[in-house]
Amino acid sequence: MEQWTTSMWRCMLPARQEQGEALTTLLRQCDANTLIVGRRRVVAPNDFVIELLPKIHRLIAASPLPVAPALAGQVRRHAAEQGYTFAGPVTIDLRPAPDDTAVRFRVHSRIAPARRRES
Repeated sequence: MEQWTTSMWRCMLPARQEQGEALTTLLRQCDANTLIVGRRRVVAPNDFVIELLPKIHRLIAASPLPVAPALAGQVRRHAAEQGYTFAGPVTIDLRPAPDDTAVRFRVHSRIAPARRRES
């Protein structure tokens, strides 16, 4: 069980210098789905959904480690290094995938504007 959970965490979060598969996919989504809106302004996706196998999602949801905020921090860091901007805050939603999926995880992204506060 310990080996399985360790490999699951390696998949989600980077260890020192190497990146986990999910983080690599997030950063690739960030790079592939940028939108050039001006001479020096490139907007990157800021709203991500990671669909996980249901059993992996349950383990992560039960864990005290804050996975989504850690991944969001890595996305913000990557964007700063690349010179990207965001239309709103970076959000990452971890969801269980439909039961018929065979892949460990799937990542969806979009550019989402910041929500206005209602007075």
